[in-house]
Amino acid sequence: MVKKEKELANRPDNTAYTQQRLPAWQPMLSAGIVIPGFVLIGLAFIGIGVALFVTSQSIQVLELDYTGVEPTSPCFKCSEQSTKNCVCKMNFNIDSLFEGPVFFYYGLTNYFQNQRKYGVSKDDDQLNGDLDYFKSPSETCSPYRYDSKNNPIVPCGAIANSMFNDTFKLFQIVKGARKQVPFDGKGIAWWTDYNIKYRNPTITPLKNAYNGTVKPTAWPRPAYELDTSDPSNNGFINQDFLVWMRRAALPDFRKLYRRITEGDYAQGLPAGNYSLEIAYNYPVMSFEGRKKVVLSNVSWMGGKNEFLGIAYLVIGSLCVLMSIVMLIVYAKFKFPEED
Repeated sequence: MVKKEKELANRPDNTAYTQQRLPAWQPMLSAGIVIPGFVLIGLAFIGIGVALFVTSQSIQVLELDYTGVEPTSPCFKCSEQSTKNCVCKMNFNIDSLFEGPVFFYYGLTNYFQNQRKYGVSKDDDQLNGDLDYFKSPSETCSPYRYDSKNNPIVPCGAIANSMFNDTFKLFQIVKGARKQVPFDGKGIAWWTDYNIKYRNPTITPLKNAYNGTVKPTAWPRPAYELDTSDPSNNGFINQDFLVWMRRAALPDFRKLYRRITEGDYAQGLPAGNYSLEIAYNYPVMSFEGRKKVVLSNVSWMGGKNEFLGIAYLVIGSLCVLMSIVMLIVYAKFKFPEED
């Protein structure tokens, strides 16, 4: 008797909700609904695909590989040297106006930023400006946690240590003279990274927060001197640092380096001859990678992406094709031919 009372007590209330008796609507999908639906979806996808593909074709892209593997490359000598601060120059021509705003990217290939151990090799508390983790970095940063003298590394971890450090200057050749194209490096990182995720310690001057610590082994300068021309662009909120710390999902990627939006080049890069001066510092030969710079403009859909338009066209065409197949099947079995 007691057992039966317990079973009754454990039963859900006898309501429409608990007993799953709520009214429901179950659509009856007929051929008159499905076939026109597939046609409309297919036509919509084809229209979007055409718009995306045509827009993508109008986007201008210029890629320059400067790895220096080939002996004919102007950066061949730099790629062979083990010393830093080697400078090479690449000359190129633009046939027509490269419409602005122009975005200047650097690209790497065969570089797996999505590798698991590499991806966790950082200290989020340290990067959020917590001074306690300046002296005692997280174990996730190993082996880039302490240097050989047991001094804490700030910022620690493999991601920060491997930060890209090639630098670029672009010049237009005008009547034999070089005219430098101004770069805009403000706001190239994600807003959330700059304003929320990464913070500097609230110590002035910033250099004092790094007392008793050392810079990453592969860095030429400490974090508080990443940008000598703009004191506000240093530490963990340095724009180039933030761009690098936003890991790429694929092994071949490009990251935004600068924008060209100022002065005589606000409308874009005029047709003419140009010279790209590269401070070649970042090694890629050890993992058979390649380096390149990419000049590109954008549209309402973003950067150049032919795959997206093609994907819409393929899916839309398949929807229309399936609607035709379903119509043939429906006509054959719904309206059989009379003898």
